[in-house]
Formats: sequence, structure tokens, C-alpha cells
Amino acid sequence: MLRFTGKQGRLCDSVSRREFLRVGGAAMLGLSVPKLLALQDAQASAAPDLSQPLNGFGKAKSVILLFLQGGPSHIDIWDPKPDAPSNIRGEFKPIKTNVPGIWLSETMPLLAQQMDKAALIRSVSYTPAGLFNHTAAMYQMVTGSTPDEVAPSGQLDPPSPDDHPNVASHVSNFRPSDEPMLSAVQLPRPMQESNIVGKGGNAGFLGRAHDPYFLFQDPNQDIKLDDLSLRPEVPAARLEKRASLLETVNASMPEIERVADEFALGSYYEKAYELILSQRARNAFDLTKEPDAVRERYGRHTWGQSVLMARRLIEAGTRFVQVNWPSVANGDPRTTAWDTHAANFGPLRNLHCPKLDSALSALLEDLDQRGMLEETLVLAIGEFGRSPKLGVSTSGNSNAPDGRDHWPYCYTGLIAGGGVQGGQVYGKSDETGSSPLENPVHPRDILATVYHTLGIDPHTEVLNHLDQPRELVLGDPILGLF
Repeated sequence: MLRFTGKQGRLCDSVSRREFLRVGGAAMLGLSVPKLLALQDAQASAAPDLSQPLNGFGKAKSVILLFLQGGPSHIDIWDPKPDAPSNIRGEFKPIKTNVPGIWLSETMPLLAQQMDKAALIRSVSYTPAGLFNHTAAMYQMVTGSTPDEVAPSGQLDPPSPDDHPNVASHVSNFRPSDEPMLSAVQLPRPMQESNIVGKGGNAGFLGRAHDPYFLFQDPNQDIKLDDLSLRPEVPAARLEKRASLLETVNASMPEIERVADEFALGSYYEKAYELILSQRARNAFDLTKEPDAVRERYGRHTWGQSVLMARRLIEAGTRFVQVNWPSVANGDPRTTAWDTHAANFGPLRNLHCPKLDSALSALLEDLDQRGMLEETLVLAIGEFGRSPKLGVSTSGNSNAPDGRDHWPYCYTGLIAGGGVQGGQVYGKSDETGSSPLENPVHPRDILATVYHTLGIDPHTEVLNHLDQPRELVLGDPILGLF
């Protein structure tokens, strides 16, 4: 079932996001849909002047964020250290990629053949201030803001309407889809550590109208799309008749009344009808339309099929898709999670990296072959890396002799498309992967780069829940990537 989580947001018309998608019911045929659509567009900025594009500004039309919640080990995937001592370099050997001078871990053989399309940022770094555990670190990574209150353990309160908005929500606000399509989608499960579910994943103080569309189902199984279907008692012909009636009523209204309408509701009625009648969203979620060979290339598992669905959504007109690694951030590393305290090398070799490798390499290749990569920014990153030294405690957690603890001081993210020059490494870590040697990058700078590629000034001010002006993110775009 397609559903939304969290408490009711504070919209001026007291309408929830759920009512927006309760298709075929009273909300669909009433005023809530156009009002919600109007709210989504009300604060959208004018299109930027791209007559003189600068360093990738405005090059992307859409974003796919592959959020590797749990914190994958940078040394064992993206930034191998073959000359480091054995208790740092670990069990994996480096392999060449299709770009001379760029090496990956042997756990990523398929991605190695696509590195000409992507850039590695090997100097992502921040000093934790209550951010050593997953929830607070994830919140920072996807909102660009440090949580207002963080316990010494790093734990946060549950999601609140006062939270900072997820990056997808800001994009939905400033760059709503041009098509009758969902502007932002998050799948296949919420961000989660222990019993804190969805923190940083919603629109926060922007209001529920800007929540992503949450598809918390397994795309590798049959999914239900009842919320995007007309009920049998509301056939398409009936909905089209209502749209026609609305046009007639609008045509009979005095011009001054139409101009005075604060939300210009007619155009939002039209968008609402188009969203349902076009079947565009339903078709994008339908993976049976993909050839079996393509589905196999991405991987017949939850992660692989979620990444494939992200490509289909972007192709259909969605602006931002966040694909969360489908496990609780602090789950069992032997079965599902990147949180490799108890065991590092076996799970990476046999479970996690093969899934990441197949899906990420397929996505880059697929977007490139379809001519979509230049206008689609792809970002794969976690909330932190893992400790360079094996078996030590850096966050208060216990670790097995071959386990790695949390490490925010230096880790790696992959970025591609949207004007980013592929086949490069930005920044450099030291000989043990412990700290940046060159060009340190804060997570805020990565989100600033996302906004920049979409033609949104990351220093644009928005009003928070207290009507205080706040910049989208207190970071700067990484112009050296373009």
C-alpha cells in the first residue's frame, strides 16, 4: 500500500498529504487536491537565467539519491588502502577500473567498468557533535542541518513538523514536476535506527504538501497501487465529465473573480485530474514493463528493483527519488545492514556489495544509454564511513575483531551525471583513510551541489516553523566536480 507516515502537518487549509492521494474519494473530487497542488507551487521560484551557465548550475533536471543508510565502509568499497597495515587494509584487494589511476575494491567489479561516468568524493568529512550514531548523522546528510537536540548517544526524538525538510521536499517546492507526475518519491522503506522511524525523511516545517510520496513496499514483489487507481464507482469518464464541468464554470466566471482567486484553483484541478487520468505514475511503478534482461542486470532483489524503479520514475517526470538501503540502519550486518560492527568482510563480500555493485553500475550504464545521465544527478552515499582500524570502538559500540565502527571523519560518496565530469577523484584521504588530505567536503556541501545542479541557489532563504529566515543549506557547491 502506498502510504504516508508522521503527524498531520500545519497547512493553512488543514488538509493532509494523504487526502491528496485518496483517489476516487471525496478528497479527490473536492477542493483538497487543487489546494494541495497550489501549495506545492506557491513558493516555487522562477526559472533561473541559464543563458550563462556556470560550473554545472542548472544542468540537472532530476536527482536519484541512493542513500546507503547504516554507513558502508569506504576502505572496503571506494577507497582501498593496499599499502596500509593489515588491520587497516582488511581482506579485499584493489582492482583497476576503466579509468587509469582509479582503483576500487574487488567487491565492485561491475562498477569498475562504469567509472568513466562517475566521480568519487574521497574526502567527505565532519566532526561529530552528538552525530556519532545513525539517526542524527542521517538527519544531517539528507537535510543539511544539524538536529536541534541530540542526546549524547546521538539519538533523536521521533519526526516532528518542526524538523528541517528533507532535500527532496525543498526540490519539490522549488522545482515541481512539469508533468502530471509525483515530484518526489521515497522507497522502499523509511530511514530508521532502532525505533526512530522516518526522522529527516519528510517535509518538516515546509508542511505535508511537500512530503515525498512514500512507497514502502518491496519492488521485487508484487506491489499495490490502490491509491493511484480510480475506484470502480468513479470511472474515468465520470472524472473527465467533472473536469469538463469545471471548465464550463470557470468560463462563466467574471474575469476579475478568476484573477482574485488566491490559488488559481482551476489550474490545480487540471493537474490533479491529469495525474490520475494519465496513469503516468502507475505506469512508472510497473516493473513488468521492463525486459527481464534489464531487471536481471539491476539485480532481482529489493535494492536492485528499487533502483530500477527510480530510473523509471525519473524517466516519467519525477524530480527527486530517494532510494533507502532496505534495512534498519543498525540492523544485523550478517543479513541486511551496512552497520558492520559484528562482521565486516563476509557480509560485504557475499551480500551487500554484490547488490550495490549490480544496481549502481546498471543505473549508470542505463541512464547513459538512454541519454538521461547528463540531466540526471546520481548520488550514492551513507551517513558516515567505517573506522579504518579493525576491532576498535570509536562510538561507544563494541566491535568484533574483524568489525569496523562508525567513522564520520573521512569517507567516500559517488556522484555522477548532471554536468559532473566522470572519471575523476575529488579530494584525497590520507594513507589510512582516516582523514582528508585534500579538499575536505562537508555533507552540507554535497547537498549544496545537488541544489546547484538543479538551478537552485543553495543560499536561498526559506521561513522555518517560527517564521525565521533560513538558508536551504549552509554549504557551498563543489565546483571542482564540473
